[in-house]
This record gives sequence, structure tokens and C-alpha cells, in this order.
Amino acid sequence: MMAKKHVRAIFPGSFDPLTNGHLDVIERGMKLFDELIVAVGRSPVKNQLFTPEERVEMIAELLETKNMPGVSVESFEGLTVEYAACKKADVILRGLRSLTDVQYEFQLAMTNRAVAGIETIFIMTSEQFGFTSSTLIREIASLGGDLSNLIPKNIFEHLKKKIQ
Repeated sequence: MMAKKHVRAIFPGSFDPLTNGHLDVIERGMKLFDELIVAVGRSPVKNQLFTPEERVEMIAELLETKNMPGVSVESFEGLTVEYAACKKADVILRGLRSLTDVQYEFQLAMTNRAVAGIETIFIMTSEQFGFTSSTLIREIASLGGDLSNLIPKNIFEHLKKKIQ
């Protein structure tokens, strides 16, 4: 009988801020993999509200309150495939919300496999989070809208402080 292989996955993103849609993917992904690293990317082209350090801190706080064994959070710079290789990840986990996501993520997954030989696993986000994006969350927050059902409570508290 063959021994079960330990499978490490990374879930990369900007998470600025992390939404309930992201959390949904994390919770479902942790059931599929032995280890899941939420990889907070640094993007020079995105206008980000929170620093990478703040995002890691908020996500770590959330993971601690949710008791999510096997899930950790780190920040990284550079190409996702290089980070995945550095972490000896077996797979990249990505969430899908819409047909637009499918087109973009399909191209990215094919490129990652061609360049680095790493597979991508997709999880469709739950229906109630299909419209949610960090960009939309930041916009609603800047206009004083209620986000309490779209982002985790601790993230909501950090966001309120940040935009005041």
C-alpha cells in the first residue's frame, strides 16, 4: 500500500482586504490539502489600502480565531510560481467567481504549468460571495457603506479604522 503524499498548496492573492469569498475558499481548501499557505502578494501596479504586513497581520488574527489547523499566512514578492517553488508547494489554489475569472485564471494556470510545471486547482466560490471583490469592498468602505456581511468581523474593524 502506498503512503499518502503530503500535499501543500498556496492560495495567492492581494487580499486587500480579505473578503468572506476568500475565507470561503480557504475553509473549503483546507479540507483538500494537508497544508494551505495564504500567500499575500505585493503588487506594484495595484493601489492598495493596507500594507502587506497589515494584511498578513489581519489574516493571521482571523486564522487564529477560526482555529484553522494546517493554514498559515505569509507575504511574498515576485512571481507566484517562484514563491510556490520556494515553498515546495504541490499546487496553487484559486477561487473563481464568474466567467470573467475563468478566462483570466485559465490563461494564468496554463502559463504557470508551462513555465513551472505547477498545477492549479480551482474552487468556485459560494453563490453569496460571487459578486464580492476587494476592489468593490474598498469602494463601498470609502463611501461609508455597510460591509458587515461581506468581510470577516476583524477585517471589518481594521477597515473602519483605516478609512476614518
